Amino acid sequence: MGETPLADQMRRFDAELARLDAAQYPHPQRGRVIAVANQKGGVGKTTTTVNLAAALAFAGMRVLMIDMDPQGNASTAFQVPHSAGTPSVYDLLIGQRQLREITVPAPQVPGVDVVPATIDLAGAEIELVDAPRREYLLKHALTGANLREYDYVFIDCPPSLGLLTLNAFVAVDSVLIPIQAEYYALEGLTQLQASITGIARAFNPGLRISAILMTMVDLRTTLAKDVLAEVHHAFPNVVLRSYIPRSVRLSEAPSYGETILTYDPRGAGAIAYRKAALELAQRMEHDDAQSEEA
Repeated sequence: MGETPLADQMRRFDAELARLDAAQYPHPQRGRVIAVANQKGGVGKTTTTVNLAAALAFAGMRVLMIDMDPQGNASTAFQVPHSAGTPSVYDLLIGQRQLREITVPAPQVPGVDVVPATIDLAGAEIELVDAPRREYLLKHALTGANLREYDYVFIDCPPSLGLLTLNAFVAVDSVLIPIQAEYYALEGLTQLQASITGIARAFNPGLRISAILMTMVDLRTTLAKDVLAEVHHAFPNVVLRSYIPRSVRLSEAPSYGETILTYDPRGAGAIAYRKAALELAQRMEHDDAQSEEA
């Protein structure tokens, strides 16, 4: 008798895990500062931020995760306290604290440090609207900090293109965009690309889209296959080959204060994010090589 579908799936998972365990994740020549952003909610943005950070940390990288979303979901996923009044990124933006004063290690993920977000951040866009050079507040705060100890800095942005996201875009090297495999995905992506182009022109000439990651993909549906094909056709040099499947486990993990790599390390979600992290690291290595040639 041949293998059952479940046995075949487990065999493939084991083979993929063995390949990932043996893989060499290249360290970037310089620390990369990446905003994870999408103006649409519910696309797996925070899930992508925390799980890419965890996957790279498990591969030996030093990672800083800055939570810029007032909901603080990324802080929750790393079990970092973020109740009102907790020293947070809000204090960094208003200049009351330095980065090292508000950075805490993620309890369950060695190698990841977290700058939490609290609900105090919700009023920041109103409070800071008249601040001098308000678009550069985060950039200035990070410029005065020692980021050289980190291989990657991820900034989890809120699902909007307001002042908080603008601060993130001004402070980073590049943007990673998670998009859901749904009908309007390409339309939203085109709008976000136009916004990033405008911000680069006005505030951060080096800003670019470093990667697009497809999330919540169900290849059993024709729609998901069509969307994947459309995005790869429209952005062939940016979209990652790896994609994140739709998974109940990925949705469950944050409620237990865990990333998918600690909650279900042998599952499809963990494998997918480890593959995406490896591909991202390899892309950064390729960029470094091109920079040297230039």
